[in-house]
Order: sequence, then structure tokens, then C-alpha cells
Amino acid sequence: MFTPDRPIFVQLAERLAEDIASGGYPEETAVPSTNELAAFHRINPATAGKALNLLVERGLLYKRRGIGMFVSAGAVAALRQDARAHFDDQHVQPLLREARQLGMSLADVHQAIDQAWPAPTTEKERL
Repeated sequence: MFTPDRPIFVQLAERLAEDIASGGYPEETAVPSTNELAAFHRINPATAGKALNLLVERGLLYKRRGIGMFVSAGAVAALRQDARAHFDDQHVQPLLREARQLGMSLADVHQAIDQAWPAPTTEKERL
């Protein structure tokens, strides 16, 4: 469901971007059409179109005339790069603020992270 705090097209674009990043829509594959998105989410087709166009503007989707919208090559890497650029502000700083409020030292924070981080189980995870 959509929340009333932000425009629906922005929320839909974010959901589609999350689906792309998680592999739900692999690169070079089609995403649902404007009409399919509108019907599924019970929203105006113009709203769904704005969401798709927002992703086109970001370079995550591209149009194939007469065929539909497709996930751009490199979209997953671009989304990961964007997420990493905001990781500090969205996650690290709030974590450190909370730790300070709790009177934790940096060593305490490191220890908590080390305990929460699972041990690698495969050779690929060890690298």
C-alpha cells in the first residue's frame, strides 16, 4: 500500500528500483507496462507512467519503441552505488547517535557489529 506522506509515483518508482536491485527484474528484461502497473496498484495510468519515466530519467530503465520498458544494463550497479553513497547518512550516523545516547564506546559498537555479523559460510563470502 502507498502512504500519504509522499507522492504515489515516487513510492512506486522506489519499489520498482528496489525490485531491480534485488534481482526481481534482471537487467535487459521488461518491467510491467504503465497499464499493468496501474491495474495492479489500482492507480491512475498517468501516475504509473510518471513512476516509469522517473526511472528512465535516472537511467535505470529505457524504452523500446512499441515494445515497452526494460531494465538498463548497469542498473543494479548504479542502484548499489547510490545506496552506498547514502549509507553513512541513513545508517551509520543514526547508529552512532543512538550508541552515544546509550553511553556506548566505539569499541562497544564494534563488538556489537562483530557479534551480529554472521561468520562466512562459503569461500565466496570469505572474500
